[in-house]
Amino acid sequence: MSRHRIVSALVALVCPMSASAQGIPVAPMATPAQSGAIPLGTGGVPGMPAESWFTLAGRPTVRNVSTATLLPVLPAKDKATGAAVVIAPGGGFVMESMEAEAMKPARWFADHGIAAFVLKYRLDPTPAAMEAFKQAALARFAAAAMAGAKGGADIPAPAPALADAQAAMGLVRTRAAQWGIDPKRVAYVGFSAGAIMGVDLVRAAAPGTAPDLFAAIYPSMAPTTVSPNAPPLFVAVASDDELFGKQGYGLPDSWRRAGRPVELHVYEHGGHGFGFDGKAGTTSVGWNQALLGWLGAHGWLTKQ
Repeated sequence: MSRHRIVSALVALVCPMSASAQGIPVAPMATPAQSGAIPLGTGGVPGMPAESWFTLAGRPTVRNVSTATLLPVLPAKDKATGAAVVIAPGGGFVMESMEAEAMKPARWFADHGIAAFVLKYRLDPTPAAMEAFKQAALARFAAAAMAGAKGGADIPAPAPALADAQAAMGLVRTRAAQWGIDPKRVAYVGFSAGAIMGVDLVRAAAPGTAPDLFAAIYPSMAPTTVSPNAPPLFVAVASDDELFGKQGYGLPDSWRRAGRPVELHVYEHGGHGFGFDGKAGTTSVGWNQALLGWLGAHGWLTKQ
């Protein structure tokens, strides 16, 4: 794939650059209340402009996050299974898709009895001005696409973001009794950059922070080191993924070679960033039902 085609695909699908020409509306929005969000106390980001919210194709998105938080979305008590999930949205570590890849799945998990916790993690600083931010975001995604087209790894999770994921996992387990959670049934679901961060989270295996299940949604497919006690892995990706579709299947194959449980779903069409509902008109629609079946097979949908 040429650089021109990569950049064009990213502009059209995941980057707000030249949004009016590409038909992707971008608009500023007021910062939502985020009532109930818990500061993780992991520190700030030097030189970070003020946190800024905007809509990208109508989807609430945030950038310049310098204070990490965790927002509980809990199931009704009569539905609660005692299982939990930490959700990390994607956005190339320069923004986070807070509705399509965070709040929407959180509500879905809660409806199925699973306590959900939305992680808003620290990001790399980007220019305060929107036009300059668009340029920075395009450069970030284009770099990842070029690496993916060559079969290599994309940009790894920045240290602050990984620390936030570790803190989130630890907090859910520390306060498990308060939320009616089994500390041995805490999953992690990451989308795109959030999935990349999840791979690093599993690989680091810091005490109390490793997930008991790991779902990676359109992640980097580059191979990785997998320990003998890595959690079961679920992967959902489209074969025409503009970022990672040329990498092969090194990530799930790394799990398989390590003798760890893995489930892989590859959709013919869907592109990168098909969201929680999938891309309309493709077989990626309804991929979350496969996720639901996988969770059920591991006991996340019933009280234990």
